[in-house]
Amino acid sequence: MHYHRRQGWELPENTATPEHLVMSRRSLLGGAAALGGGLLLGASSRPALAATQAETDAFHPYVRNPAYTLDRALTEEKVTSVYNNFYEYGTSKSISAAAQQLNVRPWVLKVDGMVEKPREIGIDDLMAAMPREERLYRFRCVEAWSMTIPWSGFPMKALVDYLKPLSSAKYVRMETFYDPKMAPGQRAPFYPWPYVEGVTIEEAANDLAFIVTGAYGKPLAKQFGAPLRLALPWKYGFKSIKSISKITFTDKRPVGLWEALQSSEYGFWANVNPEVSHPRWSQATENVLGTNTRVPTQLFNGYAEHVAGLYKGLEKERLWA
Repeated sequence: MHYHRRQGWELPENTATPEHLVMSRRSLLGGAAALGGGLLLGASSRPALAATQAETDAFHPYVRNPAYTLDRALTEEKVTSVYNNFYEYGTSKSISAAAQQLNVRPWVLKVDGMVEKPREIGIDDLMAAMPREERLYRFRCVEAWSMTIPWSGFPMKALVDYLKPLSSAKYVRMETFYDPKMAPGQRAPFYPWPYVEGVTIEEAANDLAFIVTGAYGKPLAKQFGAPLRLALPWKYGFKSIKSISKITFTDKRPVGLWEALQSSEYGFWANVNPEVSHPRWSQATENVLGTNTRVPTQLFNGYAEHVAGLYKGLEKERLWA
């Protein structure tokens, strides 16, 4: 008999799932069939490869994994879709229109470095080869605002296992596209383009690390970082790189764009901590988008029970942005 041990972020489903986001019976059955039994409790499944973007898009909505719920209401899409950081398309939050210049097909993920087989993988083949699920996550920006999002995608660990890094690899370095013609923000000379971020192999293998391909039951909107982005809910948002086009396995710690630009303000680890202020503002509270309320910020954004162990023995490191 299987017993489900409740996780620290869980609530009863009837308090975590708004009515307008509950899947229809038809969608649920269709999604379960596509997954060969579903992924409600994280079961592994590898569906047939997709031939076209339309086939990939048709996988949505993904079946929700009930192990990942929230302690607050979801932020409405009408709010999150028009309030975005995506510096490739401008420095304001109102970049959703400009981001439509992003061309997401064809999209190829290049994989190199300390890996068994360097290669290039088409996004649709990659998405079809991965297990699929929806998770509800909190998101905390280093700028002291927050939101809650229903992300669709697959565990980062599944991607790492699929790509087969060598045992000598210690970090996963990720890079977004570089195309100043498509992304006018990349013409700004004072940013070290392209956007780069990285995590340790251990962080990538954590259950919470999630590769995102959709949101709100649909393929990922361009302003969210389509077609492939990262979600690390216990870290400040700048670590969750958008529009990933390259992954390199390496034994050298990657230097992210913001760390390269201003290392005194943005470090490698960037874990959320309300007790450690940003040099220019407090991190003790956060503004919850769409509510006009401020709430206390939680250590590791409320996920401490599940990620704090990653940082044992690293107390001398600067673990917070």
